[in-house]
Amino acid sequence: QVQLVESGGGLVQAGDSLRLSCDASGLTISRGAMGWFRQAPGNEREFGAVISKSGRNTRDRDSVKGRFTISRDNAKGTVYLQMNSLSPADTAIYRCTVARHTYSNDYAPTGPVNYEYWGQGTQVTVSS
Repeated sequence: QVQLVESGGGLVQAGDSLRLSCDASGLTISRGAMGWFRQAPGNEREFGAVISKSGRNTRDRDSVKGRFTISRDNAKGTVYLQMNSLSPADTAIYRCTVARHTYSNDYAPTGPVNYEYWGQGTQVTVSS
C-alpha cells in the first residue's frame, strides 16, 4: 500500500548541485522518520541523511555534512535532499525510505534495518 517515488537525479560535474525529491502517500509521511540512503555498484547501502517525523531532528553522515540538507513537507507528502558541491564519491543510486516504527520522542535512526519501505531509487552520477 505504501509507495515512494524518487526523482531529481542525473549526470553532473564535480562541484554541481542537485535536489532529489521523494513523493510518498500521506499515510507514509505521517508514519514517522524518513531518510535517504545510497548504494554504489558492489558496495553496501549506506546512510546519507535522515529526518524525524516532525522534521525537527536531522542526522547526516560525516562525508556529506555541510553539503547535503534533508527536509520534508508533510502537507505535500514530500522529502527532499539538497546536494551541493557534489563529488565523484557521491555517485550512487539514492533511495528514499520510511521507518519501520513510530518514535514517540521524534527520533530518526540511521541504520537501514530500522526502515521498512523503500523507493526504486534515482541515479546520481558525478563526473570528475
